Order: sequence, then structure tokens, then C-alpha cells
Amino acid sequence: MSDIAQQVKRRRTFAIISHPDAGKTTLTEKLLLFSGAINIAGSVKARKAARHATSDWMEIEKQRGISVASSVMQMEYRDCVINLLDTPGHQDFSEDTYRVLTAVDAALMVIDAANGVEPQTRRLLQVCRARNTPIITFINKLDREVQPPLDLLDEIERELGMTVTPFTWPVGMGKTFRGVFDRRTDQMRVFAAGDDRRGGDEEVLVGLDNAESVKRFGSDFENAKDELELVEGACEPFDQAEFLAGRQTPMLFGSAVNNFGVREVLDALVDLAPPPGAREALQREVKPDEKKFTGVVFKIQANMDPAHRDRIAFVRVSSGHFERGMKLKVVRSGKDIKPNTVVSFLSQRRELLDEAFAGDIIGIPNHGVLQLGDTLTEGESLQFTGLPFFAPEIIRSVEVADPLRSKQLRAGLTQLGEEGAIQVFRPVAGSVLLLGAVGQLQFEVVAQRLEVEYGVKARITSSPFHVARWVTCDAKDGGEQELKRFIDANAHRVALDAVDAPTVLLDHMATLRAVEENWPKIKFHAMREHAGLVFHKGV
Repeated sequence: MSDIAQQVKRRRTFAIISHPDAGKTTLTEKLLLFSGAINIAGSVKARKAARHATSDWMEIEKQRGISVASSVMQMEYRDCVINLLDTPGHQDFSEDTYRVLTAVDAALMVIDAANGVEPQTRRLLQVCRARNTPIITFINKLDREVQPPLDLLDEIERELGMTVTPFTWPVGMGKTFRGVFDRRTDQMRVFAAGDDRRGGDEEVLVGLDNAESVKRFGSDFENAKDELELVEGACEPFDQAEFLAGRQTPMLFGSAVNNFGVREVLDALVDLAPPPGAREALQREVKPDEKKFTGVVFKIQANMDPAHRDRIAFVRVSSGHFERGMKLKVVRSGKDIKPNTVVSFLSQRRELLDEAFAGDIIGIPNHGVLQLGDTLTEGESLQFTGLPFFAPEIIRSVEVADPLRSKQLRAGLTQLGEEGAIQVFRPVAGSVLLLGAVGQLQFEVVAQRLEVEYGVKARITSSPFHVARWVTCDAKDGGEQELKRFIDANAHRVALDAVDAPTVLLDHMATLRAVEENWPKIKFHAMREHAGLVFHKGV
């Protein structure tokens, strides 16, 4: 086996997904803790020693206690290199999450045991299922009053359309939560409330017929034993092929805030999640152990270091061996770059990186050279697909409160638009910029980031537009000329987005249908992939 193939085999790249408040960011912290990547959970400390989650670094995240940007963290555990991507739980930031899911090989789904399957969980699962992403399920918050585990199992199978195989099973719940029984090792791990540091070894009781377990835990253990007998008869045995195809999910129970069940999640990721696989480009299939480097930009983040006004392009390595300083081609522009300050991440903290392999996430500082969806190669003309941009559901006007700061407003919005935090549209006729978002919270975050990071107070107000569609025209229908004719005729309601893709903005869906009838050669798209190369029709 080649050195590249061996390195690829060691990699596990996965995203953590959940509905808001299911405990996703807490679990992320504890995975870092148990892997040895950090020593104290919440170890990125602000002034006065106030702790915040390692993966939540923006000021607004610290203030509101929510994740609004995806974070990337790399750690080592059991001789595996684990690339962990923590995604925003809030539905207003689902586009960022969708793009992150294109860069991973597996997902860890966190479910609040009290609330079960929630709306955002369903949406994210649809994306995973569309890509056949393998999913490991962690049922969290067993130390609280929760739904019966059999009900949760039924709900997951019914709501998500997957078979569920419990690897562990809870003994008791809430105030009488006693621990979990591991079906694979035939032993119970006794629950002890943890804190922000890794504790010692957990107490273990072997076997379902252990008299000590019955003596100590009484009816809680007897009930768990009865449920486990039901599970044995009713649940499918674990099938690796079904798991890898995204049709079966192994389920584990625990309490992330108490550090309980976290090590088992890490072990399951190493044992079950697949190493990086082949990835489709328009031209061919790219295998991870190929000698030559290829990668794709799936995320851009502005101002991770506000003092330097930096922009980091997050690149998923698809194949080959990356070495710092090597010459890379940006396929879209044809330009060559030689990145010398490439970094790996532990959220906001970074380390200079000398090499990387397929599955790794590397950060390339740049000033507008790289865009979302860009493919990087050692010279080959390849284009990876699948990075989605969705038509915004809310459209607002934006103006600067102080006219002398209009240049800073445009610079700030350009950078925030490039990173995908919000969609920025420049009208063909008119000077007032328009912002497009999936949810209201995106506007609030952008307004705060403009003020904190760029020193600009922005007025975000209503606009006459409520529907947006990207427009294209096939060469056989007149191509560029017909598209230009459409833009000229509709200049009052056409704008260009961050990659200059023309977009028509309308007041109602009924107007869209009328425009479609009047311009039969023009195609209207509710989703686009990278720089307008691939569009999807939709209403």
C-alpha cells in the first residue's frame, strides 16, 4: 500500500448535525476533550475567564449561545486523524450546513431525548440521505426527563425512514439515570455525573444477569433488561453495507454535558465511519489515493482574525498529497497560487500545516482569489460539483447610516457575500444593494458583523421583492444574446450576485409565472452550483 493510501485509510471526516439546543456543540467540545485535543471543555477563554465553546468563536455566538457558522477541528484518536465539522443548528443558517455536508464522509446526528426528531433534524437528514451519507445517531440528555427509549427508536425509524440498530441501551432516565448497557460488549457502564474535565475510568458491570446490577438498580435495571430482549428480537443486526449506504444508523445513548457516552461515540466513528472515498467531478471520478492533489473550496470565512481582515478558504482535500508551498491551479480562473501559510484548525486557533491528505480540511488565506466551489488541482482542468446555493426566501435593502462609510459597507458585504453568510445582489439599474437570506436571523448577524468587524452601521429595510431566481439561456436558444435581451428588458428587477450570476427579483410567485410565460427561452433556477456552471430548475 502506498504512503498516500495508508494516510487516507487513517482519515475520518464527519459533520455533527442536529436541531438547535440538542447539545451538538457540547458534544463537539467533549469529543475534543476525550481525544486529548483540549484539556478543559470551553477552553477558549474570553477576558475575565468567561468560557465559551471552543467551536463558537464569533462575538454573536458568545452573546446568544448559538452556533451560526460552521467550525472545523482536527484531532487524533486511536491512530486516526479525525476532521470534525461542527455545523450551525439554526435553520436560518442551513445553507452553510448543506455546503459542509458536501465535504464530509459521514455524519453524527444528535437528538435531544426529550424532544425526539425535530424539524431541522428532518431537513438535514434529507440532505444526508440524498448523498447517501452514513449516519451515527447519539441520543443526548439521558440525565433529564426524556421519552422512553423504545418510543425514540420507533420515532427515528418512522420519521427518518432508516432502520435503527441500538449499540447501547439506557438503564433508567432523568434523576434515576443509572448508565447504559453496551450490547456489543455485554456490559453496563455505570453513570456518574461528570464536569468539564475527563474523569477516570468508568465503573463497569458485566452481563445482563449480573446480580449486583439488579441489587443496586432494581426495577430500572429489570425494565432495561426487558426492553433489551424486545430490541434483540425486533431490531435488525448491524449491517456495515446498509450503514455505509445511509439506510441504517447505529444508535448510542448518553449525556454529553456529563461526559457520559462520549468515548463510545468516538470509538464508533473510528470503527464504523468510512475513510475518504472517490468524489465525482464533471470530467471523471477522482480517487482519494491518486498521487496528484485535488481539492474543493466548500466554505469561506471572513475575519476569523479581525485584526488582519483575513479571509480563509476551507478546502476539502479530495486526492493526493498536499505540501505547503506547492503550485496549485484555480481551475475557474486559470490562475496559479502557491499557498505558504496554509493552516489546520481547532476552531479559531490555527497551526501552520506542512502536509495534508484526502479527507483533511485545510485553510488557505486569500483576498478574493478563491470563491466558494472553486476546484484546486496541480494543473488538470477538473470541476467538482454539488456545492448548493439556494434562492433566498427573504430579500431586504441595505444602506449605510453614515454616507461617508459607503465604501466600507460595500467592502464588508462583498466579503460576507463571498463567504456565503448572506447573498448580496447588485442591481443592474440602481445603487441600493439587496441582501437575500433564508431566515431573519441572518440579517441580524450580518448587521452585527458589519458593525463589529468593519465599523459600519447598516440600515436593513424592506424591499419590494419576495422571489428570486437565477436566469440562464441555452446556446441553442440564442444563449448570451437572448439573456442580454432579457436583462435589458428587465433591468429594473435584475441583479448580479457574488459571482456575477444574473438574478431576477420579483414581487410575487404569480409574477414569476407570468415572466416565465413571456420568456420561454430563459430558464429560471431556484438553486445553483458554483459560479453558475450547473443550475437546477425549480419553483
